[in-house]
Amino acid sequence: MNPNVKRLLGLMLVIIVCLCCTTAPFRTFAALPSELRLFEGEQKELHLVMPVHAQATVDRPDILRVNGENRPSFNLSLQQPISLQSSQSGQAELKLKLFGGIPLKTLKVNVVPNLRVIPGGQTIGVKVKSAGILVVGHHLVHVSPDNKISPGEAAGVRLGDLIMSMNGIRLNDVSKVADVVRQAGESKKPLELVIRRGEAEVKTKLTPAYDTEDKTWRLGLYIRDSAAGVGTLTFYAPDQGVYGALGHVITDMDTQSPIVVGQGEIVQSNVTSISKSQNGEPGEKRAHFLKESRVLGNIERNTPFGIFGKMTATPDHSVFKEPIPVAFSEEVQEGPAEMLTVVNGQQVERFKIEIAHVTKQSTPATKGMVIRITDPRLLQRTGGIVQGMSGSPIIQNGKLIGAVTHVFVNDPSSGYGCFIEWMLQDAGVVLSSPQTWGLQGKVHAQRAPSPFLPSKSTSMSNLYESVRMV
Repeated sequence: MNPNVKRLLGLMLVIIVCLCCTTAPFRTFAALPSELRLFEGEQKELHLVMPVHAQATVDRPDILRVNGENRPSFNLSLQQPISLQSSQSGQAELKLKLFGGIPLKTLKVNVVPNLRVIPGGQTIGVKVKSAGILVVGHHLVHVSPDNKISPGEAAGVRLGDLIMSMNGIRLNDVSKVADVVRQAGESKKPLELVIRRGEAEVKTKLTPAYDTEDKTWRLGLYIRDSAAGVGTLTFYAPDQGVYGALGHVITDMDTQSPIVVGQGEIVQSNVTSISKSQNGEPGEKRAHFLKESRVLGNIERNTPFGIFGKMTATPDHSVFKEPIPVAFSEEVQEGPAEMLTVVNGQQVERFKIEIAHVTKQSTPATKGMVIRITDPRLLQRTGGIVQGMSGSPIIQNGKLIGAVTHVFVNDPSSGYGCFIEWMLQDAGVVLSSPQTWGLQGKVHAQRAPSPFLPSKSTSMSNLYESVRMV
């Protein structure tokens, strides 16, 4: 064949392929996932818009019905929407073949039990005691007029270390430390410390020093055992009796290390005023714990996605009196949504926002979406996102999709949110993800990735942490 003819045919083939790739059916087909998740009783439509018929085969029609059919194999038109209806939890596989034998698409469908939760929005008081004694600093002990030492630093005790025990005595209260130190000092024996450092356990010996100025025995350490502040409740799952709040981890204000929870509780809180956000300076909610308030729940976990624990009753002032559906991360779309939060007293209000960007996440990660406040009422009253709003639930298309977590420092009308799916997972409510196919069952300043702005977590406002010197 003439080489020029070959080149011409090749060019024509490339043009045809390019034209086919730009057609609506091809784009729709390319965007069709190979794996799909549904809740029990949920219906979803697939739009292929292809002018052909196909043979559909479903291995578990008792779990998944296609176009209302309960037969395992039948023909359907790809020109019309394909309706998927889940009946019960489990896994099913849908295969589409052209002309009775040419494989077109295999779709794996994972159906999980129906889940509904009550969105929060209430401002809550958070009280946390660590699982041990947290070291937040070193200081010098005057052992003589011309000599100062820090026994703790000399013994290798670091900032962020969690002292679990001294001489076999379990410690989670700073008030108990002084007596243990005094007894060791008077007996002139070193203290045997068991320390949690990250995920490791470290043992060391620490000999107290006598402070000639304060007339007491010292370790040369600043320590802390508790923290408290104000945040926002994200959800309450009545069927499971659990809640989630904040949307990000609570960290120690001095060491910036996550607080390991020993015990804690959340209580009702009342917003008294708002310090408005300005460019370069995020504002905050000012609130106080209600003296007569009941304990809403305990705190069992402090994770990158917030705090979680048990709750036995629906909190007061909920916008939603009945539970609503939750959304998988892949269901979240760019476009309008609303946020629930409190800006005065205890009344939860709805405010309009825009989901400006959605990050595809198949595994748990923070900063799943970029949000922008569009409601003029909220912008007027707060200047945008403020500290204390962390955990404010985000609703889209009648479903709870996530929570507010960060504010952009240089543009407080915008910030980040996390997907509700990851918060539910940390609360112990596990939604099956594509990665579990085939398996049965399961505040820091930060530089945002380009093109986004520097952000700060909308951490607990009114944060206080008592420090003691030993």
